[in-house]
Amino acid sequence: SINTIYRSLIQEVEVPLQDGMSEASLEKFADKELQLEPGQHGQSTMQGEVRTPLLLLLGVTGLVLLIACANIANLLLARATNRAGEIAIRLSVGAQRRQIVAQLLAESFLLAAAGGLLGILVAQGALKAVLSLLPPEASSGLDVRLGTAVWLFMSALTLVTGLVGLFPALHATRADLASTLKSQPGKASSSKGATRFRQAMVTFQIAMSMALLISAGLFTRSLVNATRVDLGVDVDQLATFGVSPELNGYTPSECKTFFGRLESELEAVPGVTSVAASMVPMIAGSNWMNNVTVQGFASEPDADTVSSFNMVGPGYFRTAGIPLIAGREFETRDDLEAPKVAIVNEAFARKFELGREAVGKYMRQGRSDDGELDIEIVGLVADANYSDVKQEVPPVYFRPYLQSEDLGAINFYVRASREPEQLLPALRETVARLDPNLPIEELRTMTMQVEEMLVLARVRSRLSGAFALLATILAAVGLYGVVAYAVAQRRREIGLRMALGADGGRVSRMVLGSVAWTAVPGALIGVAVALGLGRVASSLLFEIEAHDPAVYVVAVLLLLTITFGAGLVPARRAASIDPM
Repeated sequence: SINTIYRSLIQEVEVPLQDGMSEASLEKFADKELQLEPGQHGQSTMQGEVRTPLLLLLGVTGLVLLIACANIANLLLARATNRAGEIAIRLSVGAQRRQIVAQLLAESFLLAAAGGLLGILVAQGALKAVLSLLPPEASSGLDVRLGTAVWLFMSALTLVTGLVGLFPALHATRADLASTLKSQPGKASSSKGATRFRQAMVTFQIAMSMALLISAGLFTRSLVNATRVDLGVDVDQLATFGVSPELNGYTPSECKTFFGRLESELEAVPGVTSVAASMVPMIAGSNWMNNVTVQGFASEPDADTVSSFNMVGPGYFRTAGIPLIAGREFETRDDLEAPKVAIVNEAFARKFELGREAVGKYMRQGRSDDGELDIEIVGLVADANYSDVKQEVPPVYFRPYLQSEDLGAINFYVRASREPEQLLPALRETVARLDPNLPIEELRTMTMQVEEMLVLARVRSRLSGAFALLATILAAVGLYGVVAYAVAQRRREIGLRMALGADGGRVSRMVLGSVAWTAVPGALIGVAVALGLGRVASSLLFEIEAHDPAVYVVAVLLLLTITFGAGLVPARRAASIDPM
């Protein structure tokens, strides 16, 4: 119903206003539709950014839980094998199989319940730790209370993980009573099926650990790449903040007067070497764009003439540390009475085919063949990041804010001769001295600003690294338990081998060989899983491919070193068995 009205407005009002557009583009423009979305999620700008990372984090958490469950299954199976004599006696004196299974499952559910309750306690601390990684404005609105939904989810998860004990319970009640009772009580050897199950569980753990290690490596490399980006801005010893006098009832002319007074007061603060201002905050995720017409650039109907822009004050590029390649910076004389001027960056000059001869050319805002090119390009500056650390530098043209008639908010940049953190209280006091009722916004150093732009990447890297480490430790513990149990089960066999001439080295190699048969297939499966996860997470990576060979090689070597290290202790123990 809304689109019926919208289409008529497009056809009657908007289509006639589109100049210089090809028929195909005009037809596409006229076919636009409004899209309605549910409002329960609000209008958070971070919603799209965090959805994929949070889903990946949920998946990673599930993998770590599966690894832990596989460990518990192995331990319960080993425990059930050691209790084979007890279970056989219970069955022989009349206990039904379902009663024994229920008893063993009850033990498994008690373990799961204890783990669930402990997990709730750990979750409280873990949530605080995760929130500490986020900037205050990103975490202030998050509700992280463990309410009814969390308790219900935990209860359901506890029931599911409690079922881990089902296979050990069924296996323990399947033994042949006569042979089990004749053997030493509680020392019956495990069946081949149970042994294969334990090895399969360890292989699964190693595979998942490998996938998580590779994912952590990719996110870490991505974060390192982002931190090494040449921003084109000297962020050291630079502080920033914003003010919006228009929200306090200032008129446009009063705003401009206030900006000039504040700039003069800031320059007088001890330790300040230069001050500048801009409408669009630097590297803060803000984007302002419009179409432009540039002298000498053939503007075809469907040509891309969009450019980012900013309105800045005198000395902006010197204060920001952005090199001036040609021409001049804006000066105080570039006001409403002076001819319109602009400064462009290298990306703008490349896009609109100006080359190094940009200075002296003319342009204007908007896209049309009609109208005078009324803005002279008086300067060319080097490329610098505009809105985001990880985005390619867009074409940008800058206008002097003194030539604006309605600017009501602005961001200041203060270059200091000492650590900028020490200047922050003085900057707040300076604003309060001019107008105690005017809030100061986003007061911080530019280093803090850049770090905030990478906060999601940093959280992904740290959390994926923590989960990968936890998963690897669990897998190593699981492998150690399986190998140690296998050595204990084969103690008599190993003694006979050594009595017949096998030395300790040969026995160690035999045990480590069994480790290899478990670890290597798991590592290969993990690599395949990581390739699949990499495709899903590729959009979150920066300047690194999801199949980066270096990350895969390092992860494989690290995991194999840890797994063989876990098998080394049981191997040495086997080699030291006394044949007698």
